[in-house]
Amino acid sequence: MIPTTILTGFLGAGKTTLLNRLLKEPHGYKIAVIENEFGAENIDNEILVQDSTEQIVEMNNGCICCTVRGDLISALSSLAIRRNAGELHFDHVVIETTGLANPGPVAQTFFMDEEISLHYMLDAVITVVDARHAMTQLDEREEAQRQVGFADRILLSKTDLCSAGDVATLVARLKRMNPRAPIGSNGLEGEPVASLLDLRGFRLNDKLDIDPDFLAAETQEDGHVHDEHCGHDHHHHHGHTDDIAAFVFRSTRPFDTARLDNFLGGLIQVFGPRLLRYKGILYMEGADRKVVFQGVHQTMGSDIGAPWLDGEERGSKMVFIGVSLPQSTILQGLEQCLI
Repeated sequence: MIPTTILTGFLGAGKTTLLNRLLKEPHGYKIAVIENEFGAENIDNEILVQDSTEQIVEMNNGCICCTVRGDLISALSSLAIRRNAGELHFDHVVIETTGLANPGPVAQTFFMDEEISLHYMLDAVITVVDARHAMTQLDEREEAQRQVGFADRILLSKTDLCSAGDVATLVARLKRMNPRAPIGSNGLEGEPVASLLDLRGFRLNDKLDIDPDFLAAETQEDGHVHDEHCGHDHHHHHGHTDDIAAFVFRSTRPFDTARLDNFLGGLIQVFGPRLLRYKGILYMEGADRKVVFQGVHQTMGSDIGAPWLDGEERGSKMVFIGVSLPQSTILQGLEQCLI
């Protein structure tokens, strides 16, 4: 399985700067970069000549760059075939989306298309955020919000053009929108390329990182933790009314399997297009192991996780990131699935 990273970010955020480093630095990785919907303005012309009839350009550090003018699925299939035949050598793929793209359909490709899911494994979505212009872009452009909501890792660019206070305000807003994505705030040059690969953000595992400040803020805002019997919609009284927001459900009572299956099935049918990312570690009735689940829009997967350890407090923790989701309805629905 070839691990794949989706690189996204709004127009001018700095994706190309990062890509150029991938394609030039001696980092030791053999990376195939796919430029989705390639246009002359998207990447330095010294790297890719638009008139070139050859679709794949080999770089001197062993990376290859592939321009896709059509279907992403056929590009991925063709790369896999050429790799299996020994014509191309790479061990990681990075897909750069256009600045106006919603990363959701690109991510879904890895689960919905059988041939792609045989050869490729989605590693993570990395979103580059332009610190200088992000507040306005997030206010005005839904695509910018979606890119943040989908991220497994957020990288801030142009922090040197902002005051420390402005950066802190932006970071706080990004954490409210997506509390599970760590934020690199030292600019793109400070991020070693190797640290962006193999993040395992999309793999089902027992680790569910939710920013602890986010959980503390939830508790402080109205004096209790947002879990059971909680019907508060609490992101709107910050200065910016983001359509995309996150909330967390936690409980130490076990779930009834049939009721939870039913509820989650209905949830993704009704709200699937508005659910960007959701993930959880579940405590199920009668189970001596954790259940791990996650999803993108209507595509949901679950797996048996590690055993509950002796003395470990058993409980469920779920995070939902979506567009204008009815938070109180979802939290009450989950509450009704508990034993």
